[in-house]
Amino acid sequence: MSTDTFSNPDMPGYVGFANLPNQIHRKSVKRGFEFTLMVVGESGLGKSTLINTLFLTDLYPDRVVTSAQENIEKTVKIDVSTVEIEERGVKVRLTVVDTPGYGDAIDNTDCFQSIIHYINDQFERYLQDESGLNRRHIVDNRVHCCFYFINPAGHGLKPLDIQFMKQLHNKVNIVPVLAKADTLTKQEVTKLKRKVLDEIEENGIHIYPLPDCDTDEEEDYKEQVRQLKEAVPFAVVGSTTVLDVGGKKVRGRQYPWGVIEVENPSHCDFIKLRCLLGTHMQDLTEVTQDVHYENYRSERLAKGGGSPLASASTLPNATTTSTTTINNNPQTNGNGVPPKRLSNSSAGGPEKDRMAIELEEKEAQIRKMQEMMARMQAQLQDKK
Repeated sequence: MSTDTFSNPDMPGYVGFANLPNQIHRKSVKRGFEFTLMVVGESGLGKSTLINTLFLTDLYPDRVVTSAQENIEKTVKIDVSTVEIEERGVKVRLTVVDTPGYGDAIDNTDCFQSIIHYINDQFERYLQDESGLNRRHIVDNRVHCCFYFINPAGHGLKPLDIQFMKQLHNKVNIVPVLAKADTLTKQEVTKLKRKVLDEIEENGIHIYPLPDCDTDEEEDYKEQVRQLKEAVPFAVVGSTTVLDVGGKKVRGRQYPWGVIEVENPSHCDFIKLRCLLGTHMQDLTEVTQDVHYENYRSERLAKGGGSPLASASTLPNATTTSTTTINNNPQTNGNGVPPKRLSNSSAGGPEKDRMAIELEEKEAQIRKMQEMMARMQAQLQDKK
């Protein structure tokens, strides 16, 4: 018989329910998190630069800048890049969906149809996986947030901006972003923000609403959320260049009259936009699950199922997928230098093959269950 003494971590007289959050935390950290971010906007607004600045890496190392002649015939593509980020022991599988070619044609009518198709396709895949036999390892590729980039020279929203947001505001959380804010003065930024918000309200567009704070929240958090709400739409500047300003390494843009510091809140809203992702990533995921996905699921079930949508890999504008692993721990990039790219693999064709294999396996499992049901029914008939 063991004589080892058992020490109760809780105080005497307590059952231990207070440990439930710790248990959930341990399981969540072990399992990791998934988040999909979509960026939409005209070419030349700095979408790729901003994403690289946000996540301290080069997500598009092989991208080639096309000529004006090539842009004439270019259609909207869907480029998917997957990054595995680890920060303080927490792992996030981040997927960034870029939309090169959006708004670049002379006639942009229905140029967003491939984007809508992609979002619906991810909902359909999740619905099929959720309805399948093996539900333990469902990969969530649903778009949880969409950064929509607004041209700072447009004096407000263009008809294409309004049409796009009207088509997608019930499918994805839209966060409006004023691109290249360093081309405007502070007064111009304030005026443009007010005009964009007025036009969004006039056209009945629903952008992502930051949730209200509970009364028992800390005052610092309440103030942070208030400042985030006031900053919408976020006027941002992106740069991956590290400059020396007063003996301190900062990311920014060098001009003859000075330096625009990307992470200085008095220069732009970049740090507030990054804070939005950091503090409200879980809420963005929950709104996608509880609102947008449930709306799609209800519509599909009301229609009696129907045929699944075509996978994104079969679209005429091919999807490119790359995978990267990044460690964002303080000791690896505390000096402001982007983390080292550990791996990069293209998964265009293999992804398609993997899905076909999984589909065949599920069909085989369904056939086995049907055969089993038939045998059971035959046995019941024999007993009668």
